[in-house]
Amino acid sequence: MQASDWLHLLLHYLMLSLLSVGGAISTLPEMHRYLVIQNHWLSEAQFNSSVALAQAAPGPNVLFIALMGWNIGMNTGNGWYAPLGTLITMLGIMLPSATLTYNAARWGHKNRNLRAVRAFKLGLAPIVIGLLLATGWIMASGSSSSSSSSALVHPAWPLWIMTAVCALVVWRTRLHLLWLLAIGAGLGWFGYL
Repeated sequence: MQASDWLHLLLHYLMLSLLSVGGAISTLPEMHRYLVIQNHWLSEAQFNSSVALAQAAPGPNVLFIALMGWNIGMNTGNGWYAPLGTLITMLGIMLPSATLTYNAARWGHKNRNLRAVRAFKLGLAPIVIGLLLATGWIMASGSSSSSSSSALVHPAWPLWIMTAVCALVVWRTRLHLLWLLAIGAGLGWFGYL
């Protein structure tokens, strides 16, 4: 990667940070398009494993971005770029949204009774839901969208069914997410997914 590529990566994550309404995970489809499809900086497997590993690990939800940056750096062939990739992606995703959130939360709290503020909050709800649905779609289709030959070996429909079942279980039960991750890992381990 050239210096201009690192700069472009930083600028892209700065932009994504301002779009991350509902959390950084809601921008996952755009990260997939940018990192995997457009620039080929990550493989499909690296992208999905970065998200899965970070979701299974304790700690902030945004750790998957650090893993993506680490993998981008490692894919350059020089291990010294892995911390640089982590720093660039985390700085890009955290700085604008944290600054904006801090200032907007202070202003919104001060003006919480204004009709425009309440309408804005209600209007954001469908956007967040749509972004989360797009994220689920990308993650459920991930392993079969990289090439047509892999789609023949691993069709996406079992992942879509698994995603729908997990969404129902999370919605209707209090089962911990780690159990669902363990079941999914077991099904993947034995080749059912």
